[in-house]
Amino acid sequence: MNSNRTQRPAIRDTQRGGALIAVLIVVALLTTIIASVFSVNMAHQREARAVSSRTRALYLADAGISSSLMALAAAERGGTPPPVVHGTENAPQLLRGGRYWCTIQENADESFTVTSTALVGTQRRTVEAVIAPLQGVFDHAIFAGNADGDPNYELRLSGNGGQADEIIGHVYSGGDVTLDGDADISGEVSALGVINGTSGDEGVRRATPDIAGADYANTADFDVAALFAAGQSFQSNALGGSAYELPADSPAHIFRKNPDDRIAEISSTSKDDFFLEDPYMPVKDFTDAETGKDGHTITLSGTMGSGGPSGTDKVYFIDGNLWVHNRPFGRLRILNTDAEGVKVTFVVRGNIYFSDDVYVGDPTQDGVAFIAIEDAAEPDSGNIFLGDPRYGTLERMESFLYAENNFYDNNLSATGSATVKLRGNMTAGKKVSIQRDFALADGTIQHSQLMVQFDDRISSGALDLPGLPGTVGGVAGLEVVLWREVAVQ
Repeated sequence: MNSNRTQRPAIRDTQRGGALIAVLIVVALLTTIIASVFSVNMAHQREARAVSSRTRALYLADAGISSSLMALAAAERGGTPPPVVHGTENAPQLLRGGRYWCTIQENADESFTVTSTALVGTQRRTVEAVIAPLQGVFDHAIFAGNADGDPNYELRLSGNGGQADEIIGHVYSGGDVTLDGDADISGEVSALGVINGTSGDEGVRRATPDIAGADYANTADFDVAALFAAGQSFQSNALGGSAYELPADSPAHIFRKNPDDRIAEISSTSKDDFFLEDPYMPVKDFTDAETGKDGHTITLSGTMGSGGPSGTDKVYFIDGNLWVHNRPFGRLRILNTDAEGVKVTFVVRGNIYFSDDVYVGDPTQDGVAFIAIEDAAEPDSGNIFLGDPRYGTLERMESFLYAENNFYDNNLSATGSATVKLRGNMTAGKKVSIQRDFALADGTIQHSQLMVQFDDRISSGALDLPGLPGTVGGVAGLEVVLWREVAVQ
């Protein structure tokens, strides 16, 4: 019987071997690819860790600068020598899984060079910074912070010949600085913007005072408006007209409120107006206008023979406007006959108007600060005005002046104010905005000369006035003025 079944061909050994080889090749290729991918992934992870460690090392080195700043500040507060190291390589400071160490070198100009090195894993980075005494408003002859960030602000000094502006001390502008004509600055010039007409440091940002932190309404020694509300009486006086006054034993007896012979002035403001003039002292003008050794004075002793508290080494807070403006005398001397002399700060939540000259008894010992701060309820506040709205008699001042907002001129075109001399400083949180070029009737231009001689006694620590505000962004009078990364040693 025949069968028609089909016979399968036999599989040869060589065919089986070829298939196995192909499989092994594929497996080998896949293994190689997987190994390569794994290797690349591990390399990327190592690279990412290195980048992360390198970044962390930079931040840690910068933290060393900040920590050194705090160490220097602590030494300054405690009156101890400044440290020369802050951690060492063998005994580093430990922070967030890394370590850092710093060397601190004191420089001849009272600054410090701090070199901070950090190590995170195997990544090492080094930064260098210069820490210097904080340059603030009381370290400059003229300071215009431009806190409102006006991109067009320019602090301009000008004039020709004998009427050229003359500034002895440092000058700062949070905008631009421009010197025209024969104007001269004997000091360092710095600005956030561009400096024209002289050399200086551009791109510099300076801190402004911490007015909010001072909390004058609650920390001042005397609340003048409250004292008047509690004990004022309406009196006539040879100083001019009738005004609200306080008894001689009150420390605020040195003010008269809303005198009725100056209606034009007080009607132009929206708050009460306090005039710095002493109704218990004789009314007389100065016999020596240059030194101010004679003339009408105000006495800071509240006693006046009646046992009241002393008014020196105190802060007077005035919720209103303050005027130095009186027709009979035109000049004012602030006096304290006690050995401690005059050390007083007037803080005004409103505006300050200087029409008359201001002197102290002894310019080498005495000091007076006038600070105008902003009233949130009054758009026109926190300013200082220079010049006499009627007579233009302002010529000379011995004062430290700070306006939280701006400085403005007030009739400086008058002949009596052809030159204004200030021994102290002129500082503004925003702008020094004084227009001092005026066209005369014959078409010629008169420039009212500004002469500022910086008084460094506050800056040097020789004069300690009460209640001066701290500085935003500074640590115990120190700041970082230069920062850079340097090559790893």
